[in-house]
Amino acid sequence: MSPAPPGLADDALDADGWMCSARRVTSPNQDERPPGILPSLLVVHSISLPPGEFGGSAVEELFTNRLDPAAHPYYQGLQGLRVSAHFFLRRDGELLQFVGCEARAWHAGQSRWQGRERCNDFSIGVELEGTDVRPFTDAQYEALERLTRQLRAWYPIDAIVGHSDIAPGRKTDPGPGFDWARYRGALDR
Repeated sequence: MSPAPPGLADDALDADGWMCSARRVTSPNQDERPPGILPSLLVVHSISLPPGEFGGSAVEELFTNRLDPAAHPYYQGLQGLRVSAHFFLRRDGELLQFVGCEARAWHAGQSRWQGRERCNDFSIGVELEGTDVRPFTDAQYEALERLTRQLRAWYPIDAIVGHSDIAPGRKTDPGPGFDWARYRGALDR
């Protein structure tokens, strides 16, 4: 992790929405939000590459367009895919940030929430290293709770949902392995 810029606490965001406590890995897969739009939705995802394997660099490589399609048979189906998320939480709780929160990350795809299309326009995407069915780690829940509190202090986030909630029938993550009651209960304390 890089230290916070002078005058900013580790849990602060800078003017472009970069979390001082996160390891910064800039993704080219981003663009500007529509004028006047602040993030009001937090979308929780899960990802592992290859599926079910943890700890490698493949997610970073995917979000920075450096994933070698020859490195694993599964990656061939991802060739040419241009995606990102604002944040990625590893199994050990390490926080990586790919896109500043003031910008639009490409995490939601075709999506809808409470009558609004294009959730990327008004959301922040957090990817958890995991699968739909495998439990997430204590370190991930603790880090996600801290991150959520920090983001709520900076942005008018009024809803927290899973990818499956904004793209039903198309996406299933974070899946039944994610304990929503635990997460929401921690936020209510």
